[in-house]
Amino acid sequence: MIQESERIQVWRRAARSTAIVGGVFTGIFVALLIANLIGSAILGPSRENKLAAMKLQVQKDPTNQTLLSEVRQLDLKIRRDRIWRLDFAHKAAHMLLASVVVLLVAGKIAYDLGKVPPRPGHATDRGEIQVKEAKRARWAVAGGLAMLAAGMTLVGMSGSVEFAQAEEAGPPFASMEERLMQWPRFRGPGGAGVSAYTNIPTSWNGKTGENILWKSPVPMSGRNSPVVWKDRIFLTGADPNVRQVYCYDAKSGQLLWKGDVPTVSAAAKLEIMEDTGYAACTAATDGRRIYAIFPTGDVAAFDFNGRRLWHKNLGVPDSSYGYASSLETYEKLVLVQYDQGDGTEGKSKVIALDGVTGRVAWEAKRTLPNSWATPVVVQVEGKPQLITLADPNMVAYSPATGEEIWRAECLGGDLAPSPIYAGGLVMAIQPYSQLVAVKPTGQGDVTKTHVAWKMEEGGPDICSPVSDGTYVYLLESADLLICCRVETGEKIYEQEIKGDFRASPSLVGDKLYVLDMKGMMRIFQAGLEFKELGKCELGEECFASPAFADGRIYIRGAANLYCIGQAQ
Repeated sequence: MIQESERIQVWRRAARSTAIVGGVFTGIFVALLIANLIGSAILGPSRENKLAAMKLQVQKDPTNQTLLSEVRQLDLKIRRDRIWRLDFAHKAAHMLLASVVVLLVAGKIAYDLGKVPPRPGHATDRGEIQVKEAKRARWAVAGGLAMLAAGMTLVGMSGSVEFAQAEEAGPPFASMEERLMQWPRFRGPGGAGVSAYTNIPTSWNGKTGENILWKSPVPMSGRNSPVVWKDRIFLTGADPNVRQVYCYDAKSGQLLWKGDVPTVSAAAKLEIMEDTGYAACTAATDGRRIYAIFPTGDVAAFDFNGRRLWHKNLGVPDSSYGYASSLETYEKLVLVQYDQGDGTEGKSKVIALDGVTGRVAWEAKRTLPNSWATPVVVQVEGKPQLITLADPNMVAYSPATGEEIWRAECLGGDLAPSPIYAGGLVMAIQPYSQLVAVKPTGQGDVTKTHVAWKMEEGGPDICSPVSDGTYVYLLESADLLICCRVETGEKIYEQEIKGDFRASPSLVGDKLYVLDMKGMMRIFQAGLEFKELGKCELGEECFASPAFADGRIYIRGAANLYCIGQAQ
């Protein structure tokens, strides 16, 4: 019939118009993707070369705050641009695919309709039919245009939202200068146990309330230490069934939030010693997120508002006493020393997780047995090294790539104390046996070339050492304080002090802070001669090492978190 033939022609014209629209948008998106690619190729290398040159200037003049600020701003600009361009390319590619589909489908329909022969027929209401079919065709074309326009709007809006979020969030990790003024991990920056502040109280009393600014209960038990970042304090707690991360307000002591960490493991079946517990590992922060790990093998990240960002299970570790190595961070990487088994089964490894996503950034397998020491990232001649301990080796890696830098076969036994870097030496303890110092400037196996000295007169089984660069102090768990010279390892003194100790010693200026299990803080003069300066009673059992901030000490007791400082 005539009206049917005309109807076909109307729909053919509509399909052809839609195909033309699809072709136009295909060309637009191809052009946009090419422009985006050219922009990346031109701007990216020039900016990165400029950043590299500025970083070289920083190495020559590390105290230039103006230059440091310019480096951070340019680095942030490069990352924002890269994120925006990748996001735009991703969405534009999807819209290109959609426009190509519209082009091909509409073109095929137009082609097929063009092959339909006209049929003779009756022309009743011919004009009315043409009007209706034309109207439908216009709506079809308009619908196709609306879909493509909506897609383009979505691309533009999504890119803007992502960019705004990135701008608000700032860099994905804090600068080294910021970290040095905080307490971002077990024993503070570099795991050294050294406070950046000297205005720390030397007198308090938990029973009378003297210099106790606040005291807040901790919901669940744990022997991990406080982590402090500006006005936030982080702890973890756990039992056989529940694992949690806590965030406190540093000014008021208010518990701001608690975050649950799920598990796929049966924690109740773990063989864990009482001294270790279900929350022995201290959390760590990069200044943007807080990370926690538990002996079930569960690692999780939270933002500072308590939103869980990701969770990952590394598998239940095969650990004799229960997994207890705390986390370290480097830039936006979370570093996990995951040693387990007897070293012959290939279970041990060091893992770097991307702090933003939780994905594995790199992994270094090790033929070493389970260890309880915590790794540390230190700067050696301006370059970062990740130092790890496990019988019989001290091993250094690049924290950025996982590449092994050097190793020294110089330790043995069950290693729990963590290493420190001071006076140009990495020092580590072999429990009950020796203190070893290694020069971290070699490559490959440095056992015969870079072991500087050994002090073979015993050593702590739990507490990590602390040093001011001239002297290194060792605290044995049963009432013995030892002082040695960093340069030579010569023992300066060995002094009995009453108390049982699990917390590692800390240095505040020229004072040594030592916390016993009864909650008594002993303060000694650092230096050549042993001298006790005072005692401060908390009145609660303490197993965790203290954290230090500007004018304050944060101590975790068996049941409460304490803030100690001079009342304003």
